[in-house]
Amino acid sequence: MAERGGLLKRVLDLPNDDPRKTLFVAVSVALICAITVSLTAVLLRPVQVANLQREREAQLALIIAQLPGMEEILRSAGADSLVTRTVSLTDGGFAPDIDAATFDQRAAAGDPELSIELAPDSDIAGIKRRSNFAPVFFLEKDGRPFLTVLPFHGAGYQSTFYGYLALQEDLNTVAALTIYETGDTPGLGARIAEAEWQALWPGKQVADETGAIRIEAIRDAAGPHQVDAISGATRTTDGVTNALRFWLGDDGFGPFLDNLRSGDV
Repeated sequence: MAERGGLLKRVLDLPNDDPRKTLFVAVSVALICAITVSLTAVLLRPVQVANLQREREAQLALIIAQLPGMEEILRSAGADSLVTRTVSLTDGGFAPDIDAATFDQRAAAGDPELSIELAPDSDIAGIKRRSNFAPVFFLEKDGRPFLTVLPFHGAGYQSTFYGYLALQEDLNTVAALTIYETGDTPGLGARIAEAEWQALWPGKQVADETGAIRIEAIRDAAGPHQVDAISGATRTTDGVTNALRFWLGDDGFGPFLDNLRSGDV
């Protein structure tokens, strides 16, 4: 002990510009800092986990608030919670490494590393590029998912529109459809964002008994798969049909929905 104390005293007695003293002080400070940081990280870990959970809950609440019509769906359906997951549109599984609360699907669609260019014959939605990932919202009641909410977008007459499609537990019956952004002509194509037209969708069937996607907006609608198109806005309502069929098909959420039905995700 005396020897070590003597060594420390000899080092401290060295001139301040001595390289040996400079090296000793630097190593000592680095060691003390490393120990302090390690202890702090261990002691504060429970607090960090709790803060991270609160942050995620706050982000989820913000997402709900930003989904037009979502709060009404929650109230009318009796949902007590909403879970957000990121889905890989490439393989139809979940993508746990991508945080759905912060993932920007629009930005990803423009990033070549996070999206694909669609072939013209498969791009019926007219979006040109599709993100490889997308957020999906599960509304739960008593701990059991009973509504699945999918984002979708497509080309209207003058602009790209954005919306959400909520499916009931059978993943085939429409619970709600909301279009929250469109730049089409007011009084014509822009009517796709009006509550009166969107109220026509609940209860409609997405696919027929063979699994073929049949849902559409069409004049003189009849049957379980059809909704009345908006008079004077044929191209825009055709765009909604095409967008829904794209996003429910093989290049959209189709593989994921198949996996969800079979219990593979």
